[in-house]
Amino acid sequence: MGVLKSVNVGVPRKNPWKTVRTTGIDKRPVDGPVAVAAPGPKGTGAVGLAGDRVYDVAHHGGDDQAVYAYAREELDVWAARLRRTLPAGVFGENLTTTGLDVDGALIGEHWRVGPAVLLEVSCPRIPCGTFAGWMADAGWIRTFIEAGRPGAYLRVLEPGEIRAGDPITVEHRPDHDVTVEVAFRALTLDSGLLPRLLVADALPAADLALVRRRVARMRVDQGGPAR
Repeated sequence: MGVLKSVNVGVPRKNPWKTVRTTGIDKRPVDGPVAVAAPGPKGTGAVGLAGDRVYDVAHHGGDDQAVYAYAREELDVWAARLRRTLPAGVFGENLTTTGLDVDGALIGEHWRVGPAVLLEVSCPRIPCGTFAGWMADAGWIRTFIEAGRPGAYLRVLEPGEIRAGDPITVEHRPDHDVTVEVAFRALTLDSGLLPRLLVADALPAADLALVRRRVARMRVDQGGPAR
């Protein structure tokens, strides 16, 4: 069982790293309960936590990216590597966890956070230019990808309130072996892993469609049927 170390909500700030001139990547811990609910389709800027939002609505937000979780243990590894303090929320995560292998979670896994909220692991976080600019490191995207510890996006299956200190219990694990880390590596560095993702039907529909196209192309290139 894990623990919710902190709940983090974004503070709007200028974004000099994209044509979208505002970003909510600056997430900061909040006191007290925070309401969590499914935000609806991508395109409105809505996310799962009350008081938070995204501004690059074409690429972020919506039901499949309602909540972003990252492990405190991984932040500590990064802090040692980068030789700088990394407070909760610095990677833009809504949930900073402890005692939970976020990157080892299976796509489609269900987490009970506190007594009410039920979340479903949907996909890994893919780093973008805003993240690199926020970290003040021109090579950050490559560094983050090569580390292979992306954190997880989650859907909201059952709404409610959460707060720091809430327990996180894994209530369901699907019958496949596609973890967040495996999905991330398949989508970024190792296309040979892509066929494994076909069984992970909890991936976002757009990601699954992309995977199917790329796998079909790989099979044609290898001289086999596309199927």
